[in-house]
Amino acid sequence: MKKILLSVFLFGLSYVNINAQSCTPGANFVDSTYGVWPDTTQNLPWATVNVPYSTDINFKVPATVTIDLDPSGQFVGSPIQSFTVTGLSGLPVGYNYGCNISGCTYSGGANGCANVYGTTATTGTYPVTIDVDATVLVTLIPGLPPTPVTQSVSFGGYKIIVGNAGLIEQVIAPLTVVPNPTSGKMNIAGLSEAMSSALVSITNIEGKVVSSQQMNGTTNCAFDLTNMDSGIYFASIQYAGGVENIKFILD
Repeated sequence: MKKILLSVFLFGLSYVNINAQSCTPGANFVDSTYGVWPDTTQNLPWATVNVPYSTDINFKVPATVTIDLDPSGQFVGSPIQSFTVTGLSGLPVGYNYGCNISGCTYSGGANGCANVYGTTATTGTYPVTIDVDATVLVTLIPGLPPTPVTQSVSFGGYKIIVGNAGLIEQVIAPLTVVPNPTSGKMNIAGLSEAMSSALVSITNIEGKVVSSQQMNGTTNCAFDLTNMDSGIYFASIQYAGGVENIKFILD
């Protein structure tokens, strides 16, 4: 089944040896060219304070630049020479990551993985940003060999929620947009009174707020976007634990 693409990563969740700093690329993602498992709708698994955490990131680097990577379309179709994961910013204190190969550098079209692991003593919501250096072969002058151009790119929208044992499931439910994709009428599912939600905003791909609702701790949140253009949108939920952004598709 094809997945909605946010970036050049595809995330697969599989728990491994708690002390592992290496991984084996998964073989169950052959149904996609590249993508995200989970994407930001499903997000990364929860963590518990003072309990070892481990999850694998499986990814396939695209062979060429896509419109996802270059919305301007200027370099779409250009070969990707290499792709280096330079960091995961925002991890909880005590967390780290390790790739299956030294340097976390992969060729265009290659499969790889990284293991996120560690133990933290602090609860909270930790937005995670994936930092990447991508080297693309760009034809600057027709007839001459392509020139390697390296650009730093960051992908956000992910988070790790760290809670207390026996409490996190009661307080922080997985937030989702239902249905997704949607034809216009949709709900935010997973809100609870304990979250003390304050505001839900809908923004388009350009970051413009197209609709919003003051929540005042209520749990019912529905939007009618039938008059909006089709495309990618984001639901931003402000609540006691922070802000959560959920990507969804409007058909």
